[in-house]
Amino acid sequence: MDKRQNAQQSADNNLQFLTFWLGEESYGLDILRVREIRGWNKPREIPNVPKYIKGVIDFRGGIVPIVDLRVRFALPKADYDRETVVIIVSVELDKADGAEHHTMGMVVDRVADVMDVAEKDIKARPQLGSKLDTRYLTGVVNRNEGMVVLIDVDKLLDPETFTQMESWSKE
Repeated sequence: MDKRQNAQQSADNNLQFLTFWLGEESYGLDILRVREIRGWNKPREIPNVPKYIKGVIDFRGGIVPIVDLRVRFALPKADYDRETVVIIVSVELDKADGAEHHTMGMVVDRVADVMDVAEKDIKARPQLGSKLDTRYLTGVVNRNEGMVVLIDVDKLLDPETFTQMESWSKE
């Protein structure tokens, strides 16, 4: 194998993640799931949904639930400011009769950048026992500026909550 083939194979094993901040902690999600990044605008509130669902917005003709990741991760409350953004992502939910594709928004404190990561540099997610929910974590990457926790947007959202939001939007 020549150097060009080696370089191409090496590039093929790199992944890209959009990194963002919640307080002092850095997180990353697969860049291919990101549809848009928007500044914070208060969504239309919906009664009787979990507290982490801030409401819904109209996104390209569809109704999109907005999840506040600070509340979802049980982090201290923070004020929404000019750095607060909503990351609109594509989510795939596994159902018995096949996968369903949805769009959701995630409120984060601020977006950092796009990070290139070699697949070999991703460390396995921490095993914290069966009582703690870490299924939405895909791994951890060490960077010069600290540790970045990688999340799986498909597992981050409770499917029942999404189903409730879907049935509401069809009424």
